[in-house]
Amino acid sequence: MRPTLLVLAISLSGCMVGPKYKKPAAPVPTTYKEAPPAGWKEAQPSDEKIRGKWWELYGDPALNALEEQVAINNQNVIAAEANYRVAKAQVRVARAALFPTVATSPSVTVSGSGSRNVTTNGTTGTITGSAGGGVTQRYILPVDVSWQIDVWGSIRRSINANVDLAQAAGAEVENVRLLYQSEVAIDYFQLHGIDGETTLLERTVKDYTDFLDLTRKRFAGGIATDADVAQAEEQLYNAQTQLTDLGVTRAQLEHTIAVLTGKPPANLTLPAVTQRPDPPPVPVALPSTLLERRPDIAEAERRMASANEQIGIAHAAFYPTLNLGGSAGFQSSTIGSLLTWPSRFWSVGPQLAETIFDAGRRRGQLQIAEAEYDVNTANYRQTVLTAFQQVEDNLAELRILEQETSELRRATAAAQRALDVSTAQYTAGTTPYLQVLVSQTIVLADQRAEINLLTRRLAASVSLIQALGGGWDTTKLPSVGEIRSNK
Repeated sequence: MRPTLLVLAISLSGCMVGPKYKKPAAPVPTTYKEAPPAGWKEAQPSDEKIRGKWWELYGDPALNALEEQVAINNQNVIAAEANYRVAKAQVRVARAALFPTVATSPSVTVSGSGSRNVTTNGTTGTITGSAGGGVTQRYILPVDVSWQIDVWGSIRRSINANVDLAQAAGAEVENVRLLYQSEVAIDYFQLHGIDGETTLLERTVKDYTDFLDLTRKRFAGGIATDADVAQAEEQLYNAQTQLTDLGVTRAQLEHTIAVLTGKPPANLTLPAVTQRPDPPPVPVALPSTLLERRPDIAEAERRMASANEQIGIAHAAFYPTLNLGGSAGFQSSTIGSLLTWPSRFWSVGPQLAETIFDAGRRRGQLQIAEAEYDVNTANYRQTVLTAFQQVEDNLAELRILEQETSELRRATAAAQRALDVSTAQYTAGTTPYLQVLVSQTIVLADQRAEINLLTRRLAASVSLIQALGGGWDTTKLPSVGEIRSNK
């Protein structure tokens, strides 16, 4: 028992060789370059934080219902969740190495010597014979135990590495969920942007039809020319063509939303919505908090931590391994006396193994682990930089599009006033139809541009929320206890 106690003492006091993990610094600005637009608030870390159901900011029950379906039915989210369960199972596999392996292999051996006479009765199928020598039977019921003692922390580091990867997989689930929830919201706003254009073009087609009737009447009265009629017809038919073409984009967007929510396209029909509010205010926290709010940054950081554990595992390979082996059980020549105290046997002993020469294999594995850690560190810092770029991009887009919207509204009002004047002049016979046609074209283009600008602003607000992490933070990472549970 003393050797066993000594081994256990060594195991309990064993050190972990290799570097201790410390999260490297990342480039974090003190403030965002692109100032939030008017009505958008730069919040303190604990102030008006975006909540998990960020889509409720838009106050649209139909959008809320679609977003709820993404987390349940989106197949990419379901696949990510399955990958997380795989990563959890890998932790349990790695953790099993801390404990002894117990196996048994019962056997029955029959041996003999000398000659044996055998006769066969073909009628009855029986075999009879006599042995010219002795026959020995042996029954063995062994229990074998093997245990690798984690003296240098290789097994513990392997467990830690798998825990880190499981946490990375948990963060990936949140990142995938946020990605497809954002895509649903953007597609939803684009679809209703199409609805707005459809309503505009339907109204325009009616106006152009009325104007064509007027032009035909003027032509019949000798006031207008046939060229005026042809131009009015061409204007109307172009508007009808544009109206019809919108159906393709709307149908495709509706099909995309259906698939994103886990439904066949035939099972989803979204009613038209033409009135849409401006994007809601979104709290933009300080840049220093972004590292804790983005699931993709958390995923990259956890993979970096796992890579650091691999360096420790590579270091441990330079040290000898200590294994404790033992065997016990029963053996007897008769089945009746097998499980008796005199039939017992046992053996136990430690084994020390060390590689003396491997032609640089372990050194190469250590260099691989160190290089892979550097790769993960670079990926982590690049993810951080990309995150800040996305926030800055969307802040700039929102600010500029808001200014552009104000300018375009003034242009649209001026174009409408010019159309009203030219229409009155044409009706009075003082202006050629070409002037009306040009004014109609400009008004329609400006009105469609206004609708598209609103769609772009709504999409940019969704992208900003996504860039800010969608209300997620690192406190929602799976805990070590949750990962090690069997649930």
